[in-house]
Amino acid sequence: MIICIVGPTGVGKSKLALRVAKRLNGEIVNGDAFQIYKEMDIGTAKPTIEERQEVPHHLFDYVEPTYSFSVYDYQKTLRSKIEELEKRNVPIIVCGGTGLYLKASFYDFNLNKQESTIDMSKYESLSNEELYEVLKEIDFEETKVIHMNNRKRVLRAIQIYLETGKKKSEQVAEQEHKPIYDVTFVGLTRDREELYELINKRVDIMFETGLLEEVKTLMDKYPHDLRSFQAIGYKEIIDGLDNSKDIEEIKELIKKNSRNYAKRQYTYFNHQLDVNWFSSLDDAEEFIVNKFNGRR
Repeated sequence: MIICIVGPTGVGKSKLALRVAKRLNGEIVNGDAFQIYKEMDIGTAKPTIEERQEVPHHLFDYVEPTYSFSVYDYQKTLRSKIEELEKRNVPIIVCGGTGLYLKASFYDFNLNKQESTIDMSKYESLSNEELYEVLKEIDFEETKVIHMNNRKRVLRAIQIYLETGKKKSEQVAEQEHKPIYDVTFVGLTRDREELYELINKRVDIMFETGLLEEVKTLMDKYPHDLRSFQAIGYKEIIDGLDNSKDIEEIKELIKKNSRNYAKRQYTYFNHQLDVNWFSSLDDAEEFIVNKFNGRR
């Protein structure tokens, strides 16, 4: 059985994972889209080096910031890691807040690597409205689930049709979206005001422990438009410094975007995954340990 610990940013997922891994002699696997990147430590709230020495951690600091690590890459990598750990009969604790990456990996999602020989240049020059009209003609059902302004997803849906001759909506309908692993989802939650206070405090601590310096170092080494730099905390600082914004203004924007992200995470987990929710770390820990021991 696999335990997958989910929940909004700043709620204490890593702390719970560490406690559970120690009790079960398990190993922790990263379930966050940005903790996968090297050199991005403070802003992604990675477990500390000391914590990672207490129990084995996997898929942290896995690729360089210049690598565009997609949901396809994560699905393939996580499934390979699960296979490796299952062969060793190791209790697996996946921990992270990137819902799409987790669902695509644990459920029967058939993803294709997003590399193509299709020339998309004529579509990339179209406006959002024009692109949306193209998609309506190709795959009207898909326009019901993709917003017109989500340009990246609209382009991808068109590309899928051009590559395969099959609508993306038809490909999705063929998948049952059922779990392909024996996985139990455990979520940590807080009431809204408490969570927002935790998020605000965490952002303050990130700045106190060197987030600004970390981002400046990365900006000196790499192009500013990397996919990895779209992580909350990094994108606001990079944009702010590039446009001479006040640091306090940048900090408040990070807090706001983090709070908004937490709301989106709740929405995704509640609608897409069968999560057992807990407001207490102690209660969640006991549930996981009892659940795992009951399957032995």
